[in-house]
Amino acid sequence: MMSVHPSQDEQRYDVVVIGGGAAGLSGALALGRARRSVLVIDAGEPRNSPADGVHNYLGREGTPPGELLATGRGEVRRYGGEIVAGRVATAERDGDGFRIVLDDGGAVRAARLLLTTGLVDELPDVPGLAALWGSDVLHCPYCHGWEVRDQTVGVLGTGPAAVHQALMWRQWTKNVTLFLHTAPEPGDEEYEQLAARGISVVDGTVSALESENGRLAGARLERGTLVPVQALVVAPRFTARAGFLGSLGLEASAQEMNGMVIGTRIPADPTGRTAVPGVWAAGNVTELTEQVIGSAAAGLRAAAAINADLMAQETRAAVEARRADFSDVSDASGLSDFSPEAERRVSERVLGTRRHGL
Repeated sequence: MMSVHPSQDEQRYDVVVIGGGAAGLSGALALGRARRSVLVIDAGEPRNSPADGVHNYLGREGTPPGELLATGRGEVRRYGGEIVAGRVATAERDGDGFRIVLDDGGAVRAARLLLTTGLVDELPDVPGLAALWGSDVLHCPYCHGWEVRDQTVGVLGTGPAAVHQALMWRQWTKNVTLFLHTAPEPGDEEYEQLAARGISVVDGTVSALESENGRLAGARLERGTLVPVQALVVAPRFTARAGFLGSLGLEASAQEMNGMVIGTRIPADPTGRTAVPGVWAAGNVTELTEQVIGSAAAGLRAAAAINADLMAQETRAAVEARRADFSDVSDASGLSDFSPEAERRVSERVLGTRRHGL
């Protein structure tokens, strides 16, 4: 990846994309194909890097995350897009555009911004859990359910959605154990549902996860009992990567699911447009539960909206310039109203030898 260095004449782009995951690269690809100058700034911290493969991505099923991103970077460069390694320190309004400063002091300018910074998974504070995240400690059944089918799966209860999680994962295996941990006690109807689906319930707090040869062996309860499980399901708190966005006037807000706050996001409309003019967001930074293929689609939608916005601005500027030229010709010739003669003179001034028929 290239580097951005400070200079008196900072490079200006039509669009700067902050974040080089599926959403950012998809957006940059579409913008490059639309003949826009585009720069992707990527900190190199993909959320799904611990996973063996990307799933439910039609045509790319099982592709290692790093391979998918490497392919995407190559495609962006093929259409003139630039990619730099770095972390954004600040992004601020600068006249009719934005100035983006990296943590190494480098700076660039942009007419529009596309935020695809993703999110951070805040995991339950259980010793041994973080080390197995993305391999034997999981959260999304559609991302990992097939890979642990028919295995012994535990669900670590941390909130009111714990019963729902256990019932969901029962689709992939008959061997599901719900550890109540810090979750509220299930109600009578919920206990009946769990019993009907053959899901075991273990009360008490999980004090640690134990592993053998790098694989999960079981969950150790605070009272000392080790319950064997091959995979453990957790519910992280999803926190949008938005530390530098305050300078833009953007603030993260809570996102709820089934009446429970699951994390924070940057609000945006269906095209990715945020409350700040000229700034769009796509992927997990605005949709916390989006999978990779959905993030890529969101990046494409945002790119199309950005290109349309730039096109509208350019058209307004062209109309104003044309009117100014017409006004200049009218003042010089005394032609104050529209006429074929005035139109011809405007055409000569604006188009020169590119006029129709020449």
